[in-house]
Amino acid sequence: MKKLFVVFYLLLATSVFAQDIYIKTKTHSDAISVQGQNQLANDTFSEQWISKDKIASISKNQISIMDFQKNLAWIINPQDKTYIETTLPLDMSKLLPPEMAQMADMMKVTNVKVTPTGKKKTIGTRLCNEYKISLTMAMTAIDMSVYTTTNVPFDLKQYMAKIQPQILSSQFTGIDQASLNEMKKINGFQIATDTTINIIQAGVKTHSTSEVIEIAKKPAPAKVFSIPAGYTKQTSLSMQQLQGR
Repeated sequence: MKKLFVVFYLLLATSVFAQDIYIKTKTHSDAISVQGQNQLANDTFSEQWISKDKIASISKNQISIMDFQKNLAWIINPQDKTYIETTLPLDMSKLLPPEMAQMADMMKVTNVKVTPTGKKKTIGTRLCNEYKISLTMAMTAIDMSVYTTTNVPFDLKQYMAKIQPQILSSQFTGIDQASLNEMKKINGFQIATDTTINIIQAGVKTHSTSEVIEIAKKPAPAKVFSIPAGYTKQTSLSMQQLQGR
C-alpha cells in the first residue's frame, strides 16, 4: 500500500510540474490623430503558451511559435493564411520585404538605456519593481516604464536566459547583442508596461499600457504549437503584415 502511495504521489507531482504555462495580457492604446485621420482608443488581448521547449505568442494579427529543441521559429499570419519559417536566434531584419531590405540598418535599435528606479508597485496581487527604459529606432524615440516580479509559477531564470531574448528580437527589428545585454539589467517577469512612442519625423506621439491579467498552469491546446492546415509558406513579411505588427 505504501509503495502504491509513493507511485501515485510521483505521478501526481510529475503531472503538476509538467503542465504548460498560460499568460494573458491586456493592452490599451490611446486615441491618436495622424494627418487628419483619427484612430480610436482600443483594447486588445494577447496570449502566451510556454511549454518545456516551445513558446507560442498569439495576438489578433499574428502568431509566433518558437521551438528551442528544433532551433526554429514560425511567424504565422492568420489574415492571409501565410507563415514564415526561420532559425533561432530570431533576427527580424532578415524577414523584411525586399523593398525594405536596404532600410534594415535604419531600423536597428540604438541607445538602449535601462534604469532601475528602486520604486515598487503592487499590480494585481504581485509586488513589482519599476524600471525605466529608453531607446531609439528608425527616427523614433521609445520611453517605457516596466514593472517586473519574481513571483511567477515557472522557472524564471530559464525564461530570462532562453525565452526573453527571443521575444525582444521579435519585437524590435535589428536589436543587437549590446542592447540585449542592457536589457538584462531588468530582473523579473514583466507584469505591466507604460509606453510612449515619439515618431519624430512625423511629429506623432502614441501612448499605450499593458498588464498581465492571468498567469496559470494548465495544459496547452493540442495544436497551439503547430502551423494551421492550409497555410502557405513565404520567405519574407509583406508591407501589410509589418503594419499589422
